[in-house]
Amino acid sequence: MKPVTITDANFESEIIKSNIPVLIDFWAAWCGPCKVIAPIVEDLAKEYDGKVKVGKVDVDDNQQTAIKYGIRSIPTLLIIKNGKVNNTIVGAVPKAQIVQKLKAVL
Repeated sequence: MKPVTITDANFESEIIKSNIPVLIDFWAAWCGPCKVIAPIVEDLAKEYDGKVKVGKVDVDDNQQTAIKYGIRSIPTLLIIKNGKVNNTIVGAVPKAQIVQKLKAVL
């Protein structure tokens, strides 16, 4: 399973209305640390398939969503459950740190 591409247009239907927790990666093509964390996000999409929806938001193409959620630096990962932000992770962090926060919402 690959991460879902999230846009300003589909954010509500894919994320807010999701019946399982969501991990969203706010990123940009020019961002070095985003490239570091991208393989971790891909792994998590496979490992948590069916338990957690994993999505990616390109902040350059989807500025409304980035502004709405106060994304000031990237990469930023949000964990959303029942339409509300449950946790925020800023920067390229180790996989174990993300897994720990995901397990807290499962």
